[in-house]
Amino acid sequence: MIKIENTDVFGFEAAIRGMRNPWNSWEKSDSEFEVDCVTCNNPLYPDCESCPVANNSDKSLIGTADLALMKKLVYAGTDHSKFMRMINVTCDITAPMYWWKEFDTYKVGTVRNSCSTMHTITAKEFTLDDFSHEHLDNLSISRLEWLIDYLNKCRENYFGDYAEIHGKKDVWWQIIQLLPSSYNQRATVQFNYAVLRNMYHSRKNHHLDEWKDFCRWIETLPYSELITGGNADEMQP
Repeated sequence: MIKIENTDVFGFEAAIRGMRNPWNSWEKSDSEFEVDCVTCNNPLYPDCESCPVANNSDKSLIGTADLALMKKLVYAGTDHSKFMRMINVTCDITAPMYWWKEFDTYKVGTVRNSCSTMHTITAKEFTLDDFSHEHLDNLSISRLEWLIDYLNKCRENYFGDYAEIHGKKDVWWQIIQLLPSSYNQRATVQFNYAVLRNMYHSRKNHHLDEWKDFCRWIETLPYSELITGGNADEMQP
């Protein structure tokens, strides 16, 4: 299970300005910024829900010439497409810890502020929905429910007389070291288009459903073809 919320995309204006610096070709830029969505009337995207202008914070409408140059530079390789690092994405992600462990492979170009498992693990009772369990059969569900009941018993001990005798730290360890990797954790994350391109092409065929869903989310970002395009036919202007 993975849930991605509160997506915010910004930085197109600075990225395009910087992209044209090496050629001193700013006058050739044909993009518009701070576009009024009410009067946009973009013929390519009659549905505002799918329109890239409505889905980035600086309301950027990338022009034909700018988009062609962007695609050309992306196709030329990472050394030529540094502008991608200036297009920023922030969002909130809730996902199981086993997915977060793989996510942490990407240290460069990402920022992650997570809910603290260590500090808040006893803040509420555990429920089945706190864990990713969509692929478990009935027997496995029953085993997980048993473990949840035991974790809640440990939580009761943490706040009760047992902890006064044995120490809260000892009870806390029982919870932390028994906690399954399917436990869902929420984090606010920052990316840029360059790192998302690397993640997309590395993970789009991954066996975890969470990565497949993550890549489908990438495909919904404004001008996502800059990220997802991978061959000459897709990226050549």
